[in-house]
Amino acid sequence: MATPTNLPATAVAGDILTASYVNNLRGAFRVLQVVQATYATSISTTSSSYADTGLTATITPQATTNKILVVCNLTLYNNAASTSAALKLLRGATTVVNNTGYAFSTGGSQSADPIIIALDSPASIAAQTYKLQYARESGAGTVFAFPNNNTGQILLLEISA
Repeated sequence: MATPTNLPATAVAGDILTASYVNNLRGAFRVLQVVQATYATSISTTSSSYADTGLTATITPQATTNKILVVCNLTLYNNAASTSAALKLLRGATTVVNNTGYAFSTGGSQSADPIIIALDSPASIAAQTYKLQYARESGAGTVFAFPNNNTGQILLLEISA
């Protein structure tokens, strides 16, 4: 498979586009596969310990140099003033993103629709499982994920590198 490392640093007027050069361009930074999973069951926590949200997906990279672009979205809700939530994206047991401070208004019940986007380098061709966890970060209220059974999703895109 062609990679960006096969590409010349510069091209100048008069260069001939060989089949090899064009094939290298075609292979660079391509989306090789897409995996999507959804979850839509309301869950809640009052704990500051992270718990699984149910959003999980597995992808098997084709090369150790490829990247995985992860996109997650869900709805969070709290039922008390000054309560905030935290989200964590994991690959297996490895933290990829640790987003804290989804603060809600001090005026009471509020919702938020965070989106997490991360580019990960698993450096492996073994199956990689990504999952999203949540916790109550501060306050005395309850944090809900997927309130009213709203649908959240996780997308995994393998990018050739």
